Amino acid sequence: MTCYICGLLFSLMKPTKYFIIDFDSTFTKVEAFDALADISLKDHPEKKAIKKQIEDLTNQGMDGSLSVRESLKQRLKLLSPNKSHLEQLVVVLRGMVSDSFKRNRTFFEENNGHVYIISNGFHAFIDPIVMEYGIKKENIFANQFHFNDKGEVIGFDEENPLSSNNGKVEQLKQLNLPGDVYVIGDGYTDYEIKHSGLANKFYAFTENVERDSILKKADHITPSLDEFLYLNNLNTVISYPKNRINVLLLESVHPVAVKLMKEEGFNVEVYPAGLTEDELCEKIANVSILGIRSKTQVTAKVLENANRLMAIGAFCIGTNQIDLDAASKKGIAVFNAPFSNTRSVVELAIAEIIMLMRNLPDKFAKMHEGSWNKSASNSFEIRGKNLGIVGYGSIGSQLSVLAEGLGMKVFYYDTEEKLALGNATKCKSLKELLQVADVVSLHVDGRSSNRHMIGAQELDQMKKGVILLNLSRGHVVDVKALKERILDGHIRGCGMDVFEEEPISNDEKFASELCGLPNVILTPHIGGSTLEAQENIAHFVPNKLSDYINTGSTSQSVNFPNLVLPILANAHRLIHIHNNVPGVLAKINSVLADNGINIAGQYLKTTEHIGYVITDINKEYNKNLIKEMRSIEHTIKFRVLY
Repeated sequence: MTCYICGLLFSLMKPTKYFIIDFDSTFTKVEAFDALADISLKDHPEKKAIKKQIEDLTNQGMDGSLSVRESLKQRLKLLSPNKSHLEQLVVVLRGMVSDSFKRNRTFFEENNGHVYIISNGFHAFIDPIVMEYGIKKENIFANQFHFNDKGEVIGFDEENPLSSNNGKVEQLKQLNLPGDVYVIGDGYTDYEIKHSGLANKFYAFTENVERDSILKKADHITPSLDEFLYLNNLNTVISYPKNRINVLLLESVHPVAVKLMKEEGFNVEVYPAGLTEDELCEKIANVSILGIRSKTQVTAKVLENANRLMAIGAFCIGTNQIDLDAASKKGIAVFNAPFSNTRSVVELAIAEIIMLMRNLPDKFAKMHEGSWNKSASNSFEIRGKNLGIVGYGSIGSQLSVLAEGLGMKVFYYDTEEKLALGNATKCKSLKELLQVADVVSLHVDGRSSNRHMIGAQELDQMKKGVILLNLSRGHVVDVKALKERILDGHIRGCGMDVFEEEPISNDEKFASELCGLPNVILTPHIGGSTLEAQENIAHFVPNKLSDYINTGSTSQSVNFPNLVLPILANAHRLIHIHNNVPGVLAKINSVLADNGINIAGQYLKTTEHIGYVITDINKEYNKNLIKEMRSIEHTIKFRVLY
């Protein structure tokens, strides 16, 4: 009884927390007046120049170099808004609420009595936005417009303290809040509250805009609301602020991918080239998510130095550049883009087949040298020719359809049972395919067993005058043997997009034994390098990475058990990755039972190396549970999702 009373007294003695939040470029991503300019000045001939003036006036008012009232007056004069414009503005602002505010809607709903919006903006466009998040109307403090009979703005309430310098300070004095006060904003007027002694701390909010003069004055820089809530041990929708999750994107991944990862709230670093093993070992120590393309080798040595790494995104089809076994044993999920650039690779294959059948590479070179050689000699149509496709996956099968549409007869070979598309004929062996094909196109994966699957013996099994394409993996073809067969005329031409040794960046020199050979097309691993393909990949891979971080979903991971998880409400999600040995699930459930935890849902899948357990539990639990879960024997990684 005594302990209960002491606990009650302690909770009563704890100071109440109040949260003062700015509106423009804090609650929303934009300054409302900047957005209003796009509406009210829509057809104005000097719109661009006026918008620049408004922007400058906004910044001057925010950094304190111009009085708030004067800034408001001058901006309103330039804008000349009316009620219709303001209604349109509300619609725009609804779609421009800051991402981290949208993620943490429950924070506002649960603390609506202690959240105050104090702004130098106006009720007309602030109230409709913030009240949708549960904030009480009486907790919103802003200016009021004055309208004429036509609904045009003709001024504002200049008696309101928020229309003048130090207005937020005066408003806080009138409120006289009886507890700890925390201010979140991005401008000088927000800092003034702390400077006046009316707030415990000022948090400079930088999710949307950074002002150097304000950052220097802040008690803490918060790149998102997640960070603020995390620092103050407040309930959030996540266990760890995303701005603390470091993402490293190498090899100039598409800007869309960078944009998506930043919008998700991650701390993103971009590097234009690949990194060597030693460079990556040093760089990866504090990285949680790694994004690569085909040049960067993620070896076991690299992964040994990756103690914070949770996931790898391969912005390409293949993953042979990643040690998948080592990643699995470290509890690192790997995602790729298996279908996003299929069409691009297929189109390049078709183009090269046509060019090589017409002997165009040599004709291109002769023309550049000034030699005119108009002749049909050694030039053929592809119609009626036999195309042999080795590897009948997504690329091989789509190539089959397009080639047949161009009049080719298609034969294919795959080690797995694959259904023929169209009139394609399945070959029982690689040898059977090689003996019948006029063109051989390779579309196999990068597994080690495929090394030199096309060697001297296989080249000799091909028809004399055959054309060979390799748009799969560099190690699939024995290049020395291929060179000999090109020089003796057995192979009439080849197209190579991939090589065993490839430059790590565009600045490094390329070398190959195939350079300078007749009727040979060499391309710098660009089969999937079209703007369309790269944009598809740039959407696909970040979405998979975000799903894994946000929900634990491992759909289409190449090394983890694939789980598609339901959206969770009113519970916590625990993610446990362990060595695939008997009894771990029983130990997990034993720990949960010992802590009196009710399981709302549980999901388990395994691979050869690892077990992946997702457990959804009711909200109330002892924090010691986390320590006990991490201490379970054979645990690789454990995290509380939210």
